[in-house]
Amino acid sequence: MTGADSHIVIIGAGQAGLQAAETLRSEAFEGRITLLGAEPYAPYQRPPLSKSWLTDNLDADQLALRDYSVLERKQIDLWTRASVSAIDVRSQSVLLHDGRALTYTGLVLATGATPRQLPQARDAGDLVCTLRSRADSDAIAQGLRSCVRRELPLVVVGGGFIGLEVAASARKLGIAVTILEAAPRLLERVLSQDLSDWYARLHADRGTTLIFGARIAEIRKTSNHVAEVEFVDGHCIVAGLVVVGIGVTANDQLARDAGIACEAGIIVDACGRTSVPNIVAAGDCTVRRLSDGTMLRLESVQNAVEQGRSAAHALLGVDKPSLGAPWFWSDQYDMKLQIAGLSRGADTHVLRGDMESHSFSIYHFRETRLVAVDSINAARDHMIARDLIGRQISPTAQQACDTAFNLAKLRTAQA
Repeated sequence: MTGADSHIVIIGAGQAGLQAAETLRSEAFEGRITLLGAEPYAPYQRPPLSKSWLTDNLDADQLALRDYSVLERKQIDLWTRASVSAIDVRSQSVLLHDGRALTYTGLVLATGATPRQLPQARDAGDLVCTLRSRADSDAIAQGLRSCVRRELPLVVVGGGFIGLEVAASARKLGIAVTILEAAPRLLERVLSQDLSDWYARLHADRGTTLIFGARIAEIRKTSNHVAEVEFVDGHCIVAGLVVVGIGVTANDQLARDAGIACEAGIIVDACGRTSVPNIVAAGDCTVRRLSDGTMLRLESVQNAVEQGRSAAHALLGVDKPSLGAPWFWSDQYDMKLQIAGLSRGADTHVLRGDMESHSFSIYHFRETRLVAVDSINAARDHMIARDLIGRQISPTAQQACDTAFNLAKLRTAQA
C-alpha cells in the first residue's frame, strides 16, 4: 500500500486524523492522502476550547494545529465541511453526504466522539450547551458574555474535567458558578478520594458553589430568556447559561453500519487495526480489548497522537504499537494536573509532598506495582512517573512518599 497509485482516506480531521496523515508522509508514503473534516476549519487544538478560547486569551492562529499551506506542502488534501454518510467495504469506497464518492486502498477512521445530551434539557434551546467543537466553544463564550452583561450565573452539569475547566474559566470572568454533580464527589471515576476532595476545596475557595447528589427534573427556558433548573425535590435555581459535561459516546455508527466490529467504540488492536482489512481507527472513537478481556477507552490528546501514528504504520505493514504509559492533563485556574498511568484497581495510595502547598503527587499501587501517579504542579514527578510506569519499574510506597528519596535513580538502577 505504498505505491504512488495508492489512496488513503482519513475520516476525521482532528488530532488523530492529522497525526495519521503526517505519519504517512514522514514514512515516505507516495500515494494520495485525503483528509475529510466535517468542520469548516483546518485541524485545531481542542484542549483550549474549555479554557483560553473561552476567555479570549487565544486567537485563531494559536488554536490551529496546521494551516492550509502546511498541509498543501505535505500533499495532504484537506476537504472541509465533508460529512461521510457511508462506507462500502466491498468496493472500498466512502460516500459523502453531498453525493461524492472516494475509493480508497486504505482507510483511517478518526471520527472522534459526541457529548452526551441531558434529556431533562430538551426544551431549553440555546441556553444549554455541550462542548466538543470550536462552534460549541464559540456558543459557550457568547453565553458567558451574556452572563457577564446580564449579571446572571452559570450552571455546570457534571463535575468532570470539561465541566471543571469551563467553571474555572467562567470564574476568571467574574461569573458566579454552580456545579451540579450527580455523584457524591468530583471526578469520582478518575481521582482518588483525597484528590477529589482537594479539587472540591479548590473550586469552593474560588467562589464556586458545588452541589453533590444533584437530581435534575427539568431545565427550561423562561419568557425572559433565562434557564430555570428544577430539581426533583421541587426547588429551582436560575442561570444565564447551562453547560452540560456528562461524558461522550464514541462516533462508531459509520463503522457499525459497515460491518466493522464495535463495542461502545470501534474495536482495535494495539496497532489500530479493526476487524476489516485495510481499515484502521484512532482516537476517541476507538476501544481496545486488553489481554484480560476487558475493554479500554482512552480520551486524550496523547492517545489520539499515538494511535494515529500506530494506525498509519499499520496501513504501511509495520507494527508499531504504543508502549508508553497513558497520560493526561487538566488546567484549572493556576493548577496543572498531570496524570500518568491508570489508577483503576489501585489498592494503595500515598502522598508525596504537601497538598496545602499546591505542589504534590499521589502515587497509586496495585499490590506492590506502581500503576499511576497524579501530580499537581509537579512536572518533574510526572515525567519520572511516565518513565517508571512505562518501563514497569516500581518504587516502594515508602520510597514514593519520601520526598528526600530520588525516584529518578530507580531508572538508572534498572537500566
